Amino acid sequence: MENNTNQQQTQAPAAYVYSPDQLLQSWLGHRRITRRLIEAFPEDKLFTYSVGGMRPFADMVKEIISMSGPGVRGLVTDNWAPIAGLDHHTGKITAATKAELLQLWDDATNEIITYWPQISLQRFQENVLAFGQYEGVANSILQYIIDNEIHHRGQGYVYLRSLGIEPPAFYDRS
Repeated sequence: MENNTNQQQTQAPAAYVYSPDQLLQSWLGHRRITRRLIEAFPEDKLFTYSVGGMRPFADMVKEIISMSGPGVRGLVTDNWAPIAGLDHHTGKITAATKAELLQLWDDATNEIITYWPQISLQRFQENVLAFGQYEGVANSILQYIIDNEIHHRGQGYVYLRSLGIEPPAFYDRS
């Protein structure tokens, strides 16, 4: 009996709440909301407006961009270098207009969509050193990247409301 118990512990399938595709679809829904939030900002406020000493929303978006696509690519390739012009440590991205920022957003989303299917089920459970400094299990790193986007989007909602602009519905992921 004891041998059977040990065998079950080592051979039990990994349990999950979401399949990898369901997690991806949930994240892409969040990205659609965040994109609409970027679109809702007046051009002159996106890069300059701040509340309570927080960064302008464009700087937050740059940080999200610099972590999202490169993070998924890093899980697949183990190359955690940011793409040219992106630095997730500082959020420095060479985008000076809303159109440029939205193009970088779309490029990062396409990178997520391209690399995601290449993440093996085993890889989600492996330890990684993301961007050369964040150590953790791959699915925890991904969850952090997603949570970071949602957190900054919430700040963007506050900014829009303080500007008298109705933000997009947070629940409409279409």
